[in-house]
Amino acid sequence: MAKVLLINGSPRKDGNTFLALSEIANTLNEEGIATEIAWIGVKPVRGCIACGTCKMKGNGKCAFDDDICNSMIEKMNDADALVVGSPVYYGQPAGQLLALIQRTFFAGAKVDNKPAAAVAVCRRGGATAALQTLTMPFQLKNMPIVTSQYWNIVYGLEKGDAKLDTEGMQTMRQVGRNMAWLLKNQELSGLNAPEEEEWQPMHFIR
Repeated sequence: MAKVLLINGSPRKDGNTFLALSEIANTLNEEGIATEIAWIGVKPVRGCIACGTCKMKGNGKCAFDDDICNSMIEKMNDADALVVGSPVYYGQPAGQLLALIQRTFFAGAKVDNKPAAAVAVCRRGGATAALQTLTMPFQLKNMPIVTSQYWNIVYGLEKGDAKLDTEGMQTMRQVGRNMAWLLKNQELSGLNAPEEEEWQPMHFIR
């Protein structure tokens, strides 16, 4: 059975971000897809310091092992698809979630070619900018981005308000159905992901 990891990037464990992710998870379950919602918690999450130790060791782990980064890498490695959800702060995703994504992806989490979706939850504005920020790392890992009938946004301020956003909840359910459809078609086709050309990094300083 395929499994989807949903990361709750809100410091509020059972808040509106959790409700949005739960709507996706419940839909995936109805489609026969296993799910896990992993909460980022409230303890500090380090930012990447560009030490390069993870690349030198090549073990797919961050050099710093005093927060949730490496345990989350293990969860990502075991999952077939990924959903990240975040509240919107000043038009941006939660900082601890961004730090986690940057470190897990850079250290070598096995996310390449796995379907992915992002969800932004806000009171009023800034959600589209936050959603774009959350989605951009997926593009660098060749991850098919799962969309819906509208942008993956849910509105709400107080705990439980997200449930009142009927269109937002409908959008979440469609994300779940679309992700299930993609996972099932991948399994049925049995096709491997396209081969990548050898990376030729460059910058514009000559």
